[in-house]
Amino acid sequence: MNDKIIPSVIRFFLFAALQVIVFNNLQLNTYINIFIYTGFILLLPFEIQGGLLLVVSFLMGLLMDVFANTGGLHAAACTFMAFCRPGVLRFISPRDGYDSAGSPTISSMGIGWFVTYAFLLVFLHNLVCFFLEAFRLSEFFFTMAKIILTTFVTVLLLIAAQLLTGKPMKS
Repeated sequence: MNDKIIPSVIRFFLFAALQVIVFNNLQLNTYINIFIYTGFILLLPFEIQGGLLLVVSFLMGLLMDVFANTGGLHAAACTFMAFCRPGVLRFISPRDGYDSAGSPTISSMGIGWFVTYAFLLVFLHNLVCFFLEAFRLSEFFFTMAKIILTTFVTVLLLIAAQLLTGKPMKS
């Protein structure tokens, strides 16, 4: 685990900087907000302990709230995403289990597995974030459209980033 601390810290600041500098200033339309910073939580090692996972996810969300002035929306959504991560990992676990020293990447787990993993967790993050933002059911369909489109675009960008920067894919 100690050999993964430095890369995780670098990844934390890289995802935060990308979100704050690029994606917070990118306005596609009213339905799509790209939350690339969720990739940090997705790519944390399998062996990370539950308490540490919740703390670093909360800190990432809090940092996003500070820069986006969103009053805790991202902190709540990231903490919920981290809370759900172990359950999602158990739900989509491969037959022979996970390599405890590995990370949930396309190169180590395959693209099909990663798409399922990323889509579920990013969807849960966006569900909390956008329903807390709307805080009413009168905009249910608009909010669901935002959740689905944002999830789709965010996961596509996370996959593209991994394919461009990662190791060769697992077959």
